[in-house]
Formats: sequence, structure tokens, C-alpha cells
Amino acid sequence: MWFEDQDLRLISEPERKGGSLTFMKISRRNFLKISGATAAGTMIGGLGFDLSPMEAFAQDLRIKGAKETTTICCFCSVGCGIIVHTDSKGKVINAEGDPDHPINEGALCAKGASSYQIAVNPNRLQKVRYRAPYSNNWKEVSWEWAVNKIAANIKRSRDGSFMLRNVDGKVVNRANGIASVGSAALDNEECWLYQKFLRALGVIYLEHQARI
Repeated sequence: MWFEDQDLRLISEPERKGGSLTFMKISRRNFLKISGATAAGTMIGGLGFDLSPMEAFAQDLRIKGAKETTTICCFCSVGCGIIVHTDSKGKVINAEGDPDHPINEGALCAKGASSYQIAVNPNRLQKVRYRAPYSNNWKEVSWEWAVNKIAANIKRSRDGSFMLRNVDGKVVNRANGIASVGSAALDNEECWLYQKFLRALGVIYLEHQARI
């Protein structure tokens, strides 16, 4: 960028060397006016003007009269605290970081900040869907049918891959045909029960989404 003459013509490098690009012509007075207005707008926009009182007031209006419940974020093993607000009908209307929690002190990652959508999301499936092998479409099934189907598949896989003894003749009781990747949407107690169930089946390939 180059400044030439008293009119402060703003000329780019190609123009200075004879290029055909156009340029903007302003006076020094107008240049100072524009610069001052830009600086004032920047300060009001957030650098010099504190908007937090108004933001806090708007937030209070949204959750006024709501029931406040503390919980733990379900997405990973860090264990960040979340405050959930529900209305008189039990519907979740807000979720935010718990400032009194010793781990996150109110801060949340992108997944934790979007945890509100776990409860309130029009795109969330409300019914069980099943796609048969080699099929190209899904069909809705009942929970009872789905649980029985899962149980039958587990039994068939366990019976077909179960190892009573290893090559050294030691009793191992392994179900080599089953592996598990735990869900980050499970809390600690649910994960404990889940891994106990898997170990009872003889499953040895255990992993969890939070660790991956």
C-alpha cells in the first residue's frame, strides 16, 4: 500500500508500477474521520464496552422459575459438571457449565456445551430401527424384539467362539468372537455394570470411547 500526494490516494503495488486497477481517493480529514469511527465501533463492540450485565440479565429471564439440577457431562471421562434447568413440566430448557464444580469451573468443551441437544433435538430417533443383513432400508421394531434379537446374536457368537482352554491347557473361558466399545453416554456406574456383564460372558476385548 502506498500513500501519494495530499489527497492520500490509496494505491496498491501493481498500480504504482503501472497496473490498470482502480484506487480510492480520500482527503486527510475524511481519513481521520473514518479511522476514529472505526476505533469507536471496535470499542463499543466488545473491547471497551462491557456487555456481560445485559447478557446475564437475558440469561436470567430465560431460566427464571426453572428447576436447577446438577449433573455430570456424559461425553468423556473428565467428569465436567453441568447445570440443567427444567421448566414446570420437566422439559430441559437450558444446560450450562457448573461454575462451582472443581474440575471444569463452569467451562465446557464443544460437546459438553451442546449437551442440551441430548434431551431436546427434533432429529433424535424416538423408535428402534433395524436393518436386516444385505438389506438397503431400515424398519421400525419394538424394544422387546430388539432386545431379544441382540441376546440371540450374543449367544450365537459366544457359543461359536468360546475358548475353554488355551494352547497350554490353562482354563481361560474366553469369548473370542465378541468385542465391546463402551459408550461415552454412560456414567461411571453404568460402565461398571456393563464391564462386569461383559467379563461374565468371557469377553476380553474391552475398550471405551472416552479412552479412544
